[in-house]
Amino acid sequence: MPATPEGTGLDSAAAPGVQMIGGHTWILTCPALAVWAVTLALLSSPPTAGLTVSALSVLGAFGTAVLAHRHHRWRPWRNVIIAALACTAAASASVATRVHAVTTAPIADLARHGATITAEITLTDDPKIKLGRFHQEQVVVHATLDTYRTPHLREAVSLPVLVLAHGPEWRPLLPSQRVQVAARLAEPTPGELTAAVLLVRGSPKVLTSPSRLQAIAGTLRAGLRTATDVLPPDQRGLLPGLVVGDVSRMDPQVSADLKESGLNHLNAVSGTNLSIVAGAALALSRVAGLPLAVRAGLAAVAMIGFAVVARPSPSVLRALLMGLVAAIALGTGRPKDGMAALSAAVLLLILFSPDLAISYGFALSVCATAGILLLAPRWRDRLTHHPRTTADTRAAATSQADTRPAATSQADTSPTVTTLYTGTSQSDTRPPPAHTRDSASGPSGGSCSGLSGGSCSSPSGGSCSGLSGWSCSDPSAGPPSGPSGEAPSTRRGRLPRWVAEAVAVPAAAQVAVTPILVLMAGQVSLAAIPANLLAGPAVAPATLLGFAAALVAPFWPEAARIIVIPAGYAVGWIIMVARWAVNLPLATLPWPGGIPGLALLTLAAVAVTLLVRRRAWRAVALAVAAGVLVAVLVVRPVVAPWPPRAWLMVVCDVGQGDGLVLAAGPGRGVVVDTGPDPVTMDRCLRRLDITDVPLVILTHPHADHIDGLSGVLRGRRVGAVVVSPQRTLDNQASRLTADLARQRIPQWTAPPGTHWRLGPSELTVLAPEPTRAPPNGQGEGSAANNSSVVVHVRWRAGSALLSGDIETEAQDALLRGGMLPPADILKVPHHGSPRQDSAFFGAVGASAALISVGEGNDYGHPAQPTLSLLRRLGARVYRTDRSGDLAVVEREGRLAIVTRGPQGGDRPP
Repeated sequence: MPATPEGTGLDSAAAPGVQMIGGHTWILTCPALAVWAVTLALLSSPPTAGLTVSALSVLGAFGTAVLAHRHHRWRPWRNVIIAALACTAAASASVATRVHAVTTAPIADLARHGATITAEITLTDDPKIKLGRFHQEQVVVHATLDTYRTPHLREAVSLPVLVLAHGPEWRPLLPSQRVQVAARLAEPTPGELTAAVLLVRGSPKVLTSPSRLQAIAGTLRAGLRTATDVLPPDQRGLLPGLVVGDVSRMDPQVSADLKESGLNHLNAVSGTNLSIVAGAALALSRVAGLPLAVRAGLAAVAMIGFAVVARPSPSVLRALLMGLVAAIALGTGRPKDGMAALSAAVLLLILFSPDLAISYGFALSVCATAGILLLAPRWRDRLTHHPRTTADTRAAATSQADTRPAATSQADTSPTVTTLYTGTSQSDTRPPPAHTRDSASGPSGGSCSGLSGGSCSSPSGGSCSGLSGWSCSDPSAGPPSGPSGEAPSTRRGRLPRWVAEAVAVPAAAQVAVTPILVLMAGQVSLAAIPANLLAGPAVAPATLLGFAAALVAPFWPEAARIIVIPAGYAVGWIIMVARWAVNLPLATLPWPGGIPGLALLTLAAVAVTLLVRRRAWRAVALAVAAGVLVAVLVVRPVVAPWPPRAWLMVVCDVGQGDGLVLAAGPGRGVVVDTGPDPVTMDRCLRRLDITDVPLVILTHPHADHIDGLSGVLRGRRVGAVVVSPQRTLDNQASRLTADLARQRIPQWTAPPGTHWRLGPSELTVLAPEPTRAPPNGQGEGSAANNSSVVVHVRWRAGSALLSGDIETEAQDALLRGGMLPPADILKVPHHGSPRQDSAFFGAVGASAALISVGEGNDYGHPAQPTLSLLRRLGARVYRTDRSGDLAVVEREGRLAIVTRGPQGGDRPP
């Protein structure tokens, strides 16, 4: 077969009339962007709008062709404009057809009326299992509706639907399986190509087995899950997620740390994983001495197989198409261009799957890849002080995109199948392609730019710029003063190329995805770049070892368990990096969300760009930035540290729920209720540096008081758990008892008068009486609220009353029983609900009232009558939704309240 430039594969030649900008072919980029924008707009529009846009685009394409024929100045951009208009016409017609299908079908009308049907559906994805309130498994899965029937109608269709269900029966189901369900219909979210939402009642009836291909993929995934049983729980959950996208056992704390540290792309399969698998296939086939075309074919097969096992998420689809384009280019010896491959992938995917246009995961994947292709090569060369030429820009852009499987932020950020573009690493020293060698040895006026790995001489008038690894001499430039023809001064301060590349890639990806993150979540991650730098080296070994274990597990489970042990060390490093990054000051910078946040980000980017272009302004900007960092990292912790020195109690901002910590000595704390979210509770304890919890008091078994218990148990010793002696909500109480038994933690009940002294805190239980039934109230759950454990806490400087969620009936019982001592601080019952007894508040006589409540909650807490009553009694009100964590401290022999301030990133989602 003819020789191909597989050694570098970086220089690409454009066809006549094709626009080249920065070394990239842009004839596909404009159509891809046009199709994406038009699809995004038309998904929420009626079908007639799509047909109108399609017709206008066809007319525009014909008009452009006529104008270009008559006016020569149009000809350079003729092909690009015609291609963009033609693709827009096709995309508009496709979207119009799909929108018409899902909005005019009879099922859509039934959904508007909330009808109940019996349906047969085919699953198109794995069921996503989420734990809801009271640890009930909630299921979300996409499917195709095949047939449905009502009392008056039976119809066979083929429409996309979203299924919402409950129960563990869905867990073993695989894509391609057909099931029968009874469901109530609901309308889908506007803008989605979904005919209806099925709210399933009961268990599914399985009608068919999965296809052979999906059964094999399911076996591999299950084998990897089983093999990871030898790993610690956090590694056991992350490794399958990283390798095959299986997050069924993902630790919520690890998932939250990855998200906040900008490593969330490692929580699922991305282009990074695909490129690693394809690179391994290429390397093995090259060692075997296979021809280039066969190598490319094997890499394509490996990518397709991996995508089937890992499931075709938006990022995997993008990476797969880019990889297949690159494999075709490699096998045929054609020029390779990363932006052309990315544009082709975007164009094809949106044409055939328009709903990807509104997918944040797809947008993050595309933007990160574009950032690596366009920004990273330039930044890398700036860091190495490497002057660039056009050919060098083209080579670096493709090389950078194709040899660095790095990523940042909320989605995959690698351009995928990188070795397909290069064939070898960048250190390959084989001679350059023939067309490049010709340019190096040309006559006067020739160029030495863009070469790598030889020696170059240029006569006067030639150019020696852009060389890398070449010894360049120019007769007109005088003798060289360095080993490579460079003056020593140009080498001073230069970073090694691999260091510059390691910094440039995650930085470029993070900059590119930041606008999407602002639109999504209203935040800017400052820890993502260092976190990705540190975690990146562990991704490849974890992926390769994990995938090898998945392949081996069905035939040799013992060997698979051995293989995952070193993979566990790799993901353990990633977990450690994520945890470190989350604890950095200003790891995530709060930022306005939506369009206002994007506009503010644009202004900030423009300002930074203008500052760094002028040396004098740059120096001032660096000085100001250094001052801000000193103020934030040094001055602020000294002036307003958290937690405050010698704290006695902290009310954690856990959202809509209760989670309190009482000081019990250095590194020790008594936890009273754990809030609804284990991640938030764990972070609060981390901030307080609590590693030992001698006692946990769970006032009553409502989810907003007990569901965060696993966060308390994470990495801490827990001595015992006290629960209410009045048993209510049997299911929740039984589940809690079983969880504690598995952890071998004693469960106690404490009658009134029970007393503990732990560190500076002296605790006394006031209620409830174990021999009495809890009084019923007016609302649902009032009996459980009135069964709350009530605790009086005394310190040297004062006291506090922790009242759980007791309502007026239990408050009155405490008053009548003479068991209510006064307190300086009151933890207001039931998040400040309106069911409060004014006599109870008056008897406590607190000067400060602490309310643990979630911002914008649906219950109207705290109620305005309760706030007015507290103020009328002279109590100053502190709320976690407005002030964040609340700390009780001793100041000059009296108790005082210190607020941390609202921290949006710390609250549960």
